Amino acid sequence: MSNAPGAAEDPTASFTAADRAAVEPIAALVAVMVVGLALGLYAGALDDAAPDRSRQTAETTLDRAERATAVGGIVDPGRLRKVEVPGTATAVELEADGERWLVASGPDAPGPPGIRSPEAVAVSERRVTVRVAPGRNVRGTLRAVVWR
Repeated sequence: MSNAPGAAEDPTASFTAADRAAVEPIAALVAVMVVGLALGLYAGALDDAAPDRSRQTAETTLDRAERATAVGGIVDPGRLRKVEVPGTATAVELEADGERWLVASGPDAPGPPGIRSPEAVAVSERRVTVRVAPGRNVRGTLRAVVWR
C-alpha cells in the first residue's frame, strides 16, 4: 500500500453505526405476527389432515377381539370374556341369530347402540360367522365401540 496522492482508497473501510440498516419496531412486530399467524394456519391444516386416531383404535380393538374369540374363523360367543383392551373404555358386541352378547372394559365403557352418542364414540364392525350351537353357525356382526 502506498500513501501516494493518486493511490486508490482502501476498499475494506469500516462502517460506522450510522451506516448499518435498521428496522422500524412496528414493521418488526407486524412481521412476527404474520409469521405466527402463518404457523397457526399451517398447524390447523395439518391437524385437519391427520387421520382419525379413534377410528384406528376401534379397528385395532376389533382385530384384537376377533383374534381372541375366533377358532378356525368362527367366532364363539363364550370366548368374548377373553377379550382384553388395555387403556381405553371399550365395549365389544356380538350380534347373531337374534341374540346379543356384550363385553365392556369398565363402568366408563360405551353403552348399547340406543344409548351411546355418535359424537362420543368410534365404532368399527364387520360380518363374521358365529357359533350359536354345536354344529350350527350363522352370520353375525362383531362390533368394537371405543369411547373418544
